[in-house]
This record gives sequence, C-alpha cells and structure tokens, in this order.
Amino acid sequence: MSIAEAPATSQVGRAIAMVLFAYFLFSFVDTSTKWMLGVGLAALQLAFMRYLVHFLITIVDMRRRGKTLKPVSGRNRAIALLRSFCLVSATCANFFALLHLPLAVTAAILHVAPVLVCLLAWPILGEEVRRTHWIAVLLGLSGVLIIVQPFGEGANWYAVLMLYPATCMALYTVLTRKIAHEVSPTTSQFYTGLMGTVVLLPFGVMTWETPPSLLAWVLTFGIGVFAWAGHEFLIRAHAHAGASLLAPFGYAFVVYLAIAGWLVFDHIPEWYTWVGAVLIFAAGLIIWRAQTRQAG
Repeated sequence: MSIAEAPATSQVGRAIAMVLFAYFLFSFVDTSTKWMLGVGLAALQLAFMRYLVHFLITIVDMRRRGKTLKPVSGRNRAIALLRSFCLVSATCANFFALLHLPLAVTAAILHVAPVLVCLLAWPILGEEVRRTHWIAVLLGLSGVLIIVQPFGEGANWYAVLMLYPATCMALYTVLTRKIAHEVSPTTSQFYTGLMGTVVLLPFGVMTWETPPSLLAWVLTFGIGVFAWAGHEFLIRAHAHAGASLLAPFGYAFVVYLAIAGWLVFDHIPEWYTWVGAVLIFAAGLIIWRAQTRQAG
C-alpha cells in the first residue's frame, strides 16, 4: 500500500470503530428504556425525555465550543428535518415494542435496515454497491434470522411494528451520509433534538409518571445522554465512509442487546444466538477485508 493510500484505509477503520461504539451506546438506551417501561413509565414520556436531554446537551455543547448554527440551504434543511423525523418516529415505535419483545428480538428486526440501506444507497447517494457488500449484508441477515427464530410461530404485531423503525433507520442512515459533508454534526444534532422535543412535548406531558426511584430518575435522563453521544459518533462515522460499507457493522447492536438481556433481565441467549453472532461478525470481517484489498 502506498503512503497516499494509507489514510483512506485509516479513515475507514476509524469510521467502523465509531459505528461499533455508537451502537454500544445505543444498547444502553434500549436496555434502560425496557427496564423503565417495566416499572411503569410510559413509552412517550421516555421518548420525550430522550430528545429533551439530547437537545439540551447539544445547546450546552454549542455554547461550550463557541459554535453557532451554520447557514443551511433550503434543500439540506428539508433533508435534515426528514432525517430527524425518521429518527424520532422510529424511537417512538421502538419504545412501544420494547415492553413486549426481548431486547435481542427488537434489535434483530431493527437490523433489517442494513439491507434497505444497500437498496437506497444507489438511487439516493449514487454509491456503488458491490457484490461483496451484498454477500456481507445477507450473511449478517442470516445471523439475525438464526437469533430470532421466527419460523413456525404466529405473527406478533409488535414484531411487525418493528419493521417501521427498521425502514426509518435505513432512510435515516442514507440521509445522514447525504448531508454529512454539507451539514455539520452539531447542526444535525440540533435539528434532531429540536424536532423530538417539540413534537413529543404534549405527549410527554399527557403521559407523565413520576419516576419511582433514584435509579429511574438517573436513567430517565441517561437515555438522552447515551443517545446524543451515540448519534454524535454515528454522524462522524458517515463523514469518513459510505453507508453501504458501514451497514453490516450495525449488526453488532444485536449482540450487545443479547448480552444486555442476559445481564439485566436474566434472559440467557440460546446457542443459536451465538451462532448468529458469529455470522454477524463474519459479515463485518468480509466487508473490512474487501475494503482493505481495494485500498491496497
């Protein structure tokens, strides 16, 4: 590999690491939310707090760094608002489903999204989706299906509901990539926090229940902190690598939540969960190897 080509590979590796860490933070959001739903707090109340805290952190971070919102063209503003709507509505649907489904199941269904990312990356971004990307995504999806074991059971409407946030997250990911070089991460975070706070405020007030313990209070605010940090890493990752390249690494979220379900809710993953995890990580290694060969 030449000296000129080395930075490209380094940037890809940095982007992958940021995506993996972002989903690690997101696993805290879902685990905390499921626990709080179990003690009687409402899904819309938690969704409102998640975006209120996100918005406040963004404002504080902007003031600390002395940053202001940079001018955004009408086209990019529309894309940023659509991106924010996708994330906010996906959060609400996910929170409703979390009370009724195991963490690993919600994560697995949500990660139909990478397949949709590959479908959307070409028409929206003009990115080339190579055969290797498809193989990796399908391999990862096979791992997800092994974990979920959906065959031979009646339809669960909460599982069907999870197809909506999966679709929204695919569009969110592609739109993040589309404006990553023109709209700063701070501006993207601001729009997301603002939309979630404004749209969910009346629902948060109507469904409000006082958290029953100090831990519940901490987690009520904590989900916003974890979510803000996760999206900060995710936005920055997409400034360094394409959406179709990063898509398979989102499957790590399934593994994180399978472990969280075991530790927090005493749901011990079955043997097939680990088989699925091996396939998921194999997908990541395939896509990484293909990229390093291309760069080299």
